[in-house]
Amino acid sequence: MRTPSRVSPRPLCGPVAFPLSALKPVTAGAALCCALWGAHAQGVADNAAASAASAATATASTSAPAAALGDVFVTATARPEDRARIAATTQVIDRQDIERSSARSVTDLLAEHAVGFLSEWTAAQTSLNLRGAATDGQGRDFKGQVLVLLNGRRAGTANLSKLSLTDVDRIEIVRGPASVVYGSQNMGGVINIILRTGASGPLNRVTVTGSSWGGWSTQAQTAGASGMLDWYVGLNTSARDDYKSGDGGTVMQNTGWKRRGAVAALGLQIDSLNRVELQARTDGIYNAGFRGSGSNIYSKDNRDNRSLDLTYTGALADQSVSWLAQVYHFVDEDEFNWASPVIKSGTNPVPGTARDYNDRKLDATGIRLQPRFRLSAANDLLVGVDWERSHLRSDRFRVAMPGGPSGQVAPYDNNQTEETKALYLEDAHTLLDNRLTLRGGLRKTWGETRFDPTPNLAFAQSNVRKYDTHTWSLGSTWKATDDWNLRAGIATGFRAPTATELAADFTAVGGGRTFGNPNLKPETSRQIEVGTTFTQPGWKVDAALFQNVISNRITTVSRGPSTNTSDYANNAAEVVARGLELTTKVDLKQVLALGLPGQSLSAFAGGYYHFDMRDKGAAATANTDRVQRMYRFQASAGMRYAQGMDRNAGDWSMQLTALLRGPMWYDTEENLLVPQGEPSSTYIHRKGAFTVWNLRGDYRVNRSVKLFAAVNNVFNLNRSPIFIAQDRSPCLADARFQNGGCGTSMPGRELMVGLQADF
Repeated sequence: MRTPSRVSPRPLCGPVAFPLSALKPVTAGAALCCALWGAHAQGVADNAAASAASAATATASTSAPAAALGDVFVTATARPEDRARIAATTQVIDRQDIERSSARSVTDLLAEHAVGFLSEWTAAQTSLNLRGAATDGQGRDFKGQVLVLLNGRRAGTANLSKLSLTDVDRIEIVRGPASVVYGSQNMGGVINIILRTGASGPLNRVTVTGSSWGGWSTQAQTAGASGMLDWYVGLNTSARDDYKSGDGGTVMQNTGWKRRGAVAALGLQIDSLNRVELQARTDGIYNAGFRGSGSNIYSKDNRDNRSLDLTYTGALADQSVSWLAQVYHFVDEDEFNWASPVIKSGTNPVPGTARDYNDRKLDATGIRLQPRFRLSAANDLLVGVDWERSHLRSDRFRVAMPGGPSGQVAPYDNNQTEETKALYLEDAHTLLDNRLTLRGGLRKTWGETRFDPTPNLAFAQSNVRKYDTHTWSLGSTWKATDDWNLRAGIATGFRAPTATELAADFTAVGGGRTFGNPNLKPETSRQIEVGTTFTQPGWKVDAALFQNVISNRITTVSRGPSTNTSDYANNAAEVVARGLELTTKVDLKQVLALGLPGQSLSAFAGGYYHFDMRDKGAAATANTDRVQRMYRFQASAGMRYAQGMDRNAGDWSMQLTALLRGPMWYDTEENLLVPQGEPSSTYIHRKGAFTVWNLRGDYRVNRSVKLFAAVNNVFNLNRSPIFIAQDRSPCLADARFQNGGCGTSMPGRELMVGLQADF
């Protein structure tokens, strides 16, 4: 547990990070360079962190407080800051959390930490709802209201399931649109996935894991430094066959997957204040079954994300000016190999497709320039310039069943070229002996969306839609006592319409048709929040109250109950989310004054409760006005008992975690029996709360070798975060519209064993 007087073993350093222990001697300037700037977060060795903190303390009069080298956060303000000075509610999942988890993907990890509602449709597809804002179910980040970042820049996908955890150093979460540093999609918050580099410290590791249902994974990482150079290389590959659902379930056909990825990073530490870093990566999930709402046993997905980043960070000798310059390129591709032998026409089943192939490819190039000016000992000004140009290209080919739909149709996404430019600044000023921090920011974004010719899109006419919008933020933090911090903030966010929403004409797998609307306005959000952090010896608690209001939502509106055709439109009514968020960590050994020589006992918990989650635009005929695909409450709580802390032979740990997933409302896309499955086809279901228990144990054979084992879903629960028709009898799905299965549940009890070797 972190306290103001303790230096974290993993201080945050961004692209300016470097292995401080490699500098001989470690100077105050070098230590401060680590604290000056960052778009990523990196960890360094404990002794280097302690040396850096000591050196930084010696020059505290001209720098940020030395405590900032401890509990430090980058994502909210695009520069390393003590989390106590940030007006937003933040959450960190660090490397230790990742290594103690049996999660297989970023989706699994976020679900374990109660970050928000995660749909978990398949191993390759997920959507996220955070403070009433949601990402797109297919991972199209242009349509997402929560921004997903990789190393501080746009990831290019909002589908977290395609991203593996192997090379992730930590994940930083900002709840709500609390920062002007980020543009479109920053309405419900930011998820920043920060990868390891050579600056994270030396590492040579191989991990091998086996699990239920033919699951396996292998991971290898190496990192080091020589002179001014440091490097990191990571490789991973894994797979699993079809899983068996929980109690009373069967083998879920078409749920297997394969995963592979690689990361390579090369850093050049020019001097103590200047660093250049190049990183290349690829990550993806392949041959992943997509059962979908029809329990489809034929459809499969291939999804991957590749990127190249070049970053330069530096500062003047007196550190009055520091800067970040980043050039990046990414390619994100989703390849759907879908087939629906049966589709729906009105209320009747009709022959569908033997194959429905859709390829969507997004490539983008961007530049980020962020100079930071230390105007005085109490004032810090960040100025930013962003530019990005992207190309989205889609194609589609389908083969009909006998008697099925004839001809080819447009892909799910229209081709588009998007160019955005932004200018922003944020100023932070401290008062009252650094106890009060005031900050404010303003961002101006200019965008141009060009609708490009799209295959099989009849009568389409290319056009250009320009927009410009501004967002702003105001906030303050007050260190009331050495143990008690208060914060408050108000901020806005937006999402620009896509070419598909402006000019769509596509046919869904189930046969429905959707048209675009050239008069759409950007979606907007407005958030108010207050929070507090209270720290005592052995424990810490953070709480926040928030209200997030989302306006001008871009939704589809049906042309009538007798047709399967819809149009995109702005919903004039707002979504309002109000709630309480709470996290706590407790050193039970210290608080309860337990003996336990050489051992530790700790507990942790986090979660939220939504007082209000209202969709004011819900249809008058709807049976509820709850926001859909959003938990009323969610929590993660656990306890960890460990022997030893220094990688000695015989060291061990045990961790038990309970994941509470609260009730959720959903107008499902499944075709359910009426009245057995639902009273009517437009009925909005309330899925009740359920709790999943996970258990993990680690045992160190010697300093270099560790064995571990885990049991996920200890009580073999047969539930699903999203599906109404689950894999149990009686089946609630209408068999006429199913494509091979009946109901979908999450995996049942899963066993996992593995070995990790460091050398």
